[in-house]
Amino acid sequence: GKFLGEMVKFCKADLGMESVTIVSNGSLITRRWFEEYGKYLDILAVSCDSFNEEINRKIGRHAKGKNHIEILERVRGWCLDFGVLFKINSVITVHNYDEDMGSVIESLDPVRWKVFQCLLIDGENAGENALRRAEQLTITDQQFEEFCQRHAHLPQFVPESNDKMRNSYLVLDEYMRFLDNTAGTKKPSKSLLDVGVENAMNHAGFDERMFFKRGGKYQWSRGDTRMDW
Repeated sequence: GKFLGEMVKFCKADLGMESVTIVSNGSLITRRWFEEYGKYLDILAVSCDSFNEEINRKIGRHAKGKNHIEILERVRGWCLDFGVLFKINSVITVHNYDEDMGSVIESLDPVRWKVFQCLLIDGENAGENALRRAEQLTITDQQFEEFCQRHAHLPQFVPESNDKMRNSYLVLDEYMRFLDNTAGTKKPSKSLLDVGVENAMNHAGFDERMFFKRGGKYQWSRGDTRMDW
């Protein structure tokens, strides 16, 4: 936790980044961490694909001896205490597309609920060289639309289909290379350390129009909100 905390502190205090976000399952986050590093964090996004522990087991998200809803409630409370924006990310698969998550989302009241249609990326979660195989988890566009219609009334609800997700993010790997997903795989550019940001971005496959269409520009800094949730 300390190493991550120092990275967050460096990004905010030394680099002066407008927004610093962590994505976590929340299970190892502590109040002590918030006390030391919370002031440097803008958004904490917690991954939660289901509020049914049996479904979490099927997906591979279940943490033995821990209740995910209790983790979410605890982390949300700390975010409120320390002025950090609380967000939830969910990936929709064959195991949870028919679940109604509305009442729990209303209770947790995140500032943003990002809902992703399970996306296959060759070499990452699909294909012979994949670290994990997710082909059996994918759903149809119609199934994803059914899930979206069920939750469209929630003000925090931000759905992202495969079409919206692909190439609407700028992703850097550990070598500072942008990853182009245009062809369904993550093709690295040359490192921006070698060729500069502008040159590297020309090979990122970034779709700026889709970035704005999916709501990529939003209130993402803790200083831009009254935190009245």
